[in-house]
Amino acid sequence: MGSPLVVGVVGVDGSDASLTAVDWAVDEAVRHGVPLRIVHASRWERYEGVLPDWTPDRQPGRILAENIAAVATERARRRAPGLAFTTHVLAEDAAGALLTEGREGALLVVGSRGRGEFADLLLGSVSLIVAARASCPVVVVRGDRYALEARHQRVLLGVGDHDVDSSAVGFAFQEAAVREAELDAVRTWRRPSHEPADHPPPHGDEGAFAAERSSELLDKALEAAASAHPRVHLRRTVLEGPAHSVLTERSAAADLLVVGARRRDRHVGLELGRVAHRALHHASCPVAVVPQRHVETTEGER
Repeated sequence: MGSPLVVGVVGVDGSDASLTAVDWAVDEAVRHGVPLRIVHASRWERYEGVLPDWTPDRQPGRILAENIAAVATERARRRAPGLAFTTHVLAEDAAGALLTEGREGALLVVGSRGRGEFADLLLGSVSLIVAARASCPVVVVRGDRYALEARHQRVLLGVGDHDVDSSAVGFAFQEAAVREAELDAVRTWRRPSHEPADHPPPHGDEGAFAAERSSELLDKALEAAASAHPRVHLRRTVLEGPAHSVLTERSAAADLLVVGARRRDRHVGLELGRVAHRALHHASCPVAVVPQRHVETTEGER
């Protein structure tokens, strides 16, 4: 947990959102002192329209793909002249190619919207698939200028029931450390609909009891990472309300929102909880989805 990134990977598709993601990925690579890999992947035959001149041994789609990668590369070079990076153009499905890149434990960075026919959606399909299935942390770049330029000097962490010394907690502390930013660790609680049998609330005050329990669980979740990063300015926040709404609202004052996503062995399909799904669509800052492995059980599964 919390080990330095080996390499950063950013996916580009020629859209404005992907170029914004390049800027963010370049800044992130500089912070961590790691090289950046710029990846464009597509099926050439999907491209249509007016294309540059081409030769028989170079398909028009290939030329366009190379141009997209070249623009992103030049943008990265101008933003950070001393940064080491490589560029890869792959004749593969975009989501599949990025998921393969993530198997090496790198950080994947993608834009919030694509260049295809569904570009007007809140979140592009490739970004959603990558965030929901990747085996490494994924950052979907979104938000206003203050967040994109890290002006808030704050990392926001959503702490759930399974986040005791989790990968998401470690990632958030690492980000706060390299940014020299405050870490706002938030856990929410809801007033129970009935009295818990194993821990009856004192004096019948269910709200106070739920808040106290949430505070204890938050401290437990943060204990190990806080000890490992004593210089990080940590704010512990316990609030009543649904986590997805609270975190989305607080993201307006953050440079990065970090949430965990449980990955289930042998599971097929998207693996995003309600909190992560809401954040990816509505947060006011970039969102990091950090996978946490969960082994399936045959019974007693919650």
